[in-house]
Amino acid sequence: GCHNRRRKNSIAFFHPYCHDGGGGERVLWCAVKALQELYPDVDYYIYNGDDPSIVTPERILTRVRNHFGFNLHRPVNFVFLNRRNLVEDKQYPRFTLLGQSLGSMGLAWEALSKLAPDVVIDSMGYAFTYPVFAWLGGCTVLSYVHYPTISTDMLSMVFEQRASYNNQQQISRSRLRSLAKFCYYKAFAALYSFVGRRSQCVMVNSTWTFNHINRLWRIVARTLIVYPPCNTSRLQQIPLDTDGRMPWIVSIGQFRPEKDHRLQIDSFDEFLRAHPHRRGSVRLKLVGSSRNDEDAARVQALRDRVNELGLTDDVDFCVNVSFDELLQLYGQATVGVHTMWNEHFGIGVVEFMAAGVIVVAHNSGGPASDIVVDHHGHRTGFLATTPAEYAARFAEVFRLDASERRKIQDAARAHVAKFSDEKFASAFKGAVEPVLRQALHA
Repeated sequence: GCHNRRRKNSIAFFHPYCHDGGGGERVLWCAVKALQELYPDVDYYIYNGDDPSIVTPERILTRVRNHFGFNLHRPVNFVFLNRRNLVEDKQYPRFTLLGQSLGSMGLAWEALSKLAPDVVIDSMGYAFTYPVFAWLGGCTVLSYVHYPTISTDMLSMVFEQRASYNNQQQISRSRLRSLAKFCYYKAFAALYSFVGRRSQCVMVNSTWTFNHINRLWRIVARTLIVYPPCNTSRLQQIPLDTDGRMPWIVSIGQFRPEKDHRLQIDSFDEFLRAHPHRRGSVRLKLVGSSRNDEDAARVQALRDRVNELGLTDDVDFCVNVSFDELLQLYGQATVGVHTMWNEHFGIGVVEFMAAGVIVVAHNSGGPASDIVVDHHGHRTGFLATTPAEYAARFAEVFRLDASERRKIQDAARAHVAKFSDEKFASAFKGAVEPVLRQALHA
């Protein structure tokens, strides 16, 4: 019944959180700008779930200009949705994945009832909306997937009964509950595969995501890697000289459980124990944003851990620092540490490398498959998994002489040039053009 509200010659982005300022929003606005260059006479719409009386279109576009530095070629139209709460995880304390996924179908129905475009581009990974848009709305669906809603790693983790941040310890202790959760995940994965295949063009942000999405959706012919845009131009200007740098190990990221700050503290502890002469000179700085009470509680737990290990004088917590302070830290740090398991891309790792900070990243996900890889045969950084490995890598970096460090910095900076806004725009246009050409002139 939505075809009567069909807006001819229109493309809508399904991005209910378009006012946020993260990497996902950088992809959205970079993609809008690229399409405006490719198809100047098409009307562009964004489905957004904010309250328009508070978050006005002007406010959103001002933020796009100031936060991301983008000037769109032409104005875009916003379609405001009232039911964004349908996709919020706090609505579904149990069966969160299923709840959010079915909720997204309700939100897609509301979106269609307000506007049925020719093309919908899902830039947040809400795969369960695809059948709604394709079958009920008659739209052509394209998608940019940052990470799979469910991954084969999640399945194997439940199967092997390991505890992680989304697999609470009591579930991993009981065989029966683990089996039940495994069956739930298995059924969910089958549904996820079914809905994902309704997309006509799937872009993913890394080799890691590509492999996972292929295992689940199995539409290799129309799945492509399009690296996300990373704004590194300011960081690329930081001088690489090692004289001005301090013996600091710096970690930058939100204080969220999956970032695994505890592994950083334990690794640093192990490093100082193995190299006691470094104590008093080498410092660990945990830099991050704390968004709410839960984050604040996590910061406190990390401080307690630092106390317990007797590292209070060696570790600094830098919470909610300004952008200028952040730039200063990028110019002063020697080592950048990243400990998140299976991060889908790893924009923070790219930023360290652009700034000349030698990175020690987790040996998994995007950092291992795409980012901390050799550049023309030269090392661009280090990978580790356990506290002992991280400690050994830290020691290795501090042992390098200035010319060895400089080689790694040069290779790393050259390598991450491939994650620029410009590279993203041309890859994105190349991926969507064949599908859009047909959809818009059908």
